[in-house]
Amino acid sequence: MDVKETISGKLLWVDDEIEMLRAQILFLEKKGYEVVKASNGSDAIDWCQNQYFDLILLDENMPGISGLETLQRIKEILPDVPVVMVTKSEEEDIMNQAIGSKIADYLIKPVNPNQILLSLKKNIHKKEIRTEVTHSSYLQEFSRMGMQINDSMTWKEWTEIYRRLVYWELELEEIGSDMSEILKMQKKEANNLFEKFIKRNYKGWLDGSEADRPLLSPDVFSKRVFPLLDKGDKVFFIIFDNLRYDQWRTLSQEISDLFTSNEELYCSILPTQTQYARNALCAGLMPLQIQKMYPHLWVDEEEEDGKNQNEKQLVGTIMERYRRKESYSYRKINDSSGADKYLSQFNDYLANSLNILVINFIDIMSHARNERQMIHELVGNEAAYRSITRSWFKNTSFRTLFELIASSGYKVVLTTDHGSIRVEEPVKVVGDKETNTNLRYKVGKNLGYNSKAVFEIKNPQQVGLPAPNLSSTYILCGGDRFFAYPNNYNYYVTYYRSTFQHGGISMEEMIIPLVTMEGKVK
Repeated sequence: MDVKETISGKLLWVDDEIEMLRAQILFLEKKGYEVVKASNGSDAIDWCQNQYFDLILLDENMPGISGLETLQRIKEILPDVPVVMVTKSEEEDIMNQAIGSKIADYLIKPVNPNQILLSLKKNIHKKEIRTEVTHSSYLQEFSRMGMQINDSMTWKEWTEIYRRLVYWELELEEIGSDMSEILKMQKKEANNLFEKFIKRNYKGWLDGSEADRPLLSPDVFSKRVFPLLDKGDKVFFIIFDNLRYDQWRTLSQEISDLFTSNEELYCSILPTQTQYARNALCAGLMPLQIQKMYPHLWVDEEEEDGKNQNEKQLVGTIMERYRRKESYSYRKINDSSGADKYLSQFNDYLANSLNILVINFIDIMSHARNERQMIHELVGNEAAYRSITRSWFKNTSFRTLFELIASSGYKVVLTTDHGSIRVEEPVKVVGDKETNTNLRYKVGKNLGYNSKAVFEIKNPQQVGLPAPNLSSTYILCGGDRFFAYPNNYNYYVTYYRSTFQHGGISMEEMIIPLVTMEGKVK
């Protein structure tokens, strides 16, 4: 018998007519599979108690112990081994029972060898095949993306680059590929060039001299929320604080069964910090405009009060300026108990045309990582950051909340105020006691820094930012850099390196999701 020396897999084939399957078994043996045969359920169970199999082919209709009974017993012994049900029956009830028992595949007799081989490839060799195909595809894309990164001149081109980088990041992560390190380097290079792009264009976007202006934080209400209300739609406007695009791609898998989605990427204003970006989002104004028009609602850097305590009132100002007459609500949720309370009052919110909901969990988790060793261990890298975000959403009442919204007839506009980046490279800065504490941007009147290592804004008014003092300067880190003071430099760097921060310039912080969704079930 021409059997390959390298075994492709060990199979158990259970069928009361096993001798009639010699041709199929010979075919599999020639493909390198070791096939153990059993003619009844009892023998199959005995085999499973003494040996491990890569896959089991199981006849549904056998005398004595039925195929479904055998399936249940096998799953108790070898819960992780894929079982392929083989049957002459196409009855829906039998199919449902088999699927409910977590079969890996379902084949209708007579089965030809290629059908079986395809099932084996899907269930035994899927990872190896996918790894090979993914590696090959990424290597082809690597050069194309490299050329596009170097040639990109517009905001739209940069959003497409970032989409593709995130796509490959998630694909390589799923197969556990060591090529993730290559992509990490490519992403770092892209961020370096993106920083230069922002330095060249950001001021022009705000003073009107640059035509290729992306949608910015103050535009979201007027350009995406109000048009839906104008059409008579009712809207839940949901803002996840500090939600990166890759995290959204992960979360979207949890609600894809509930909504149809129209996804776009917009640009957070600088600094990519909640104080600036979310206040601008809520008010529909740049921070400087908020300070001038509503000085009682703007909290300066040096003040100790919470910087985002006036969001509800800021939403009120944009509703008033645009003469919106719709009833609306504003709520901020910091934890699962807050979500539970919101759920208990959900029907009350259906009286409004617009419900604004801010969800703070991701931002709280990001900052908690700086302080708590346990969080530091749980969120040790990018993949873990995405995973814990998905697990939080999946296992809390937020999933239930989205189910209710999907069936309510409301449209959903889901977005964030900014993202975050994992910082690695320290940049020395000197400031006085009034200088803010953020690691990605500083604002002050007596800053000492290397101008080549930062984005320098000496005239904050040019970019819509308030100046706490006449001589105030903003400086922002790009890429994966973060500010560190010379005093206790080594301790400071060790403490904050590899933490997730925001406030500066990077694709992760500035290119952020804006998704319009409609429930599939009404």
